[in-house]
Amino acid sequence: MTLKKQSIRFNHRIFMNGSYVPASKDEIIKLSEEWSENEEILFKKLLQQGGNMKIKGNSFRVDTAEKILRLKDM
Repeated sequence: MTLKKQSIRFNHRIFMNGSYVPASKDEIIKLSEEWSENEEILFKKLLQQGGNMKIKGNSFRVDTAEKILRLKDM
């Protein structure tokens, strides 16, 4: 199973192997073809929460943009 483009949203900035330039969706989807189901599940959790993770020798850092709450949403 691989990731789909819908899995990676516009508010996710994914950095790979210590790079300061965000990785492209296509690059990550191509890498996900080799992942096990458990690694894919963990990566999806990483997309939700943000943080660091290492899969098959590639390190990933995910920064998520926080949702801005309006006063009436609080």
